[in-house]
Amino acid sequence: MSEIDIVFLDAGETLIHPHPSFPELFAQVCSAHGVAVEAGSVQEVQERLAPHLVDLAEDTGVAAPSLDPGDSLIFWTFLYRRLLEELGIEDRDLPQKLYDTFSDSTSYKVFDDVVPALSRLEEAGFRLGLISNFEGWLQKILVEQELAETFDISVISGLEGVEKPDPAIYRLAIERAGVDPGRAVHVGDSLAMDVVPATAAGMNAVLLDRVDRYPDVAAAKITSLKELPALVTKL
Repeated sequence: MSEIDIVFLDAGETLIHPHPSFPELFAQVCSAHGVAVEAGSVQEVQERLAPHLVDLAEDTGVAAPSLDPGDSLIFWTFLYRRLLEELGIEDRDLPQKLYDTFSDSTSYKVFDDVVPALSRLEEAGFRLGLISNFEGWLQKILVEQELAETFDISVISGLEGVEKPDPAIYRLAIERAGVDPGRAVHVGDSLAMDVVPATAAGMNAVLLDRVDRYPDVAAAKITSLKELPALVTKL
């Protein structure tokens, strides 16, 4: 029998994603602004710059963007501007338009594998939790996507004042869950923001690598949440 009591999950690119995808939505916003760009080109630039967009965070000068609306604006418009530069696009207004779109809850959808996986975990007797670097409006997305009542514990950085990769956000989640860290799993799509700090907090960490960003990682890895229930029962 599994020794795991609760399974925590990240939100962005784990449970939810820009719809239809980040590159496609990015390209749509550019097109609506009169700037032609292909979604494939956006994806190529994104993959070339960093396996995960937040890996560019150090270049922004903002340490914890989700904790302050002003810092969030600085952080994300910097990243959008960086992508646009790599695409050969110079437009003063586009970063703000991209920010407005990607800050709109209606721009997000749940991955197809989320609801089946969470249902199977609940049926197997596991509690569910959320640990996410996100502004407070993540709650609005969860309500709109009918996920708000799914989680026994929700720790959202924009509401808590502490952000990944600080292990304190994981310790806070563990404290609220009332379990030993070794009886908790955290699942997320970033090595730096999810796997490393969760492990440092004593949790079992699982990397969700949907698009093979990390082909040679030594951590426990899945490519779809469909694989998660079977993995958790073995821990």
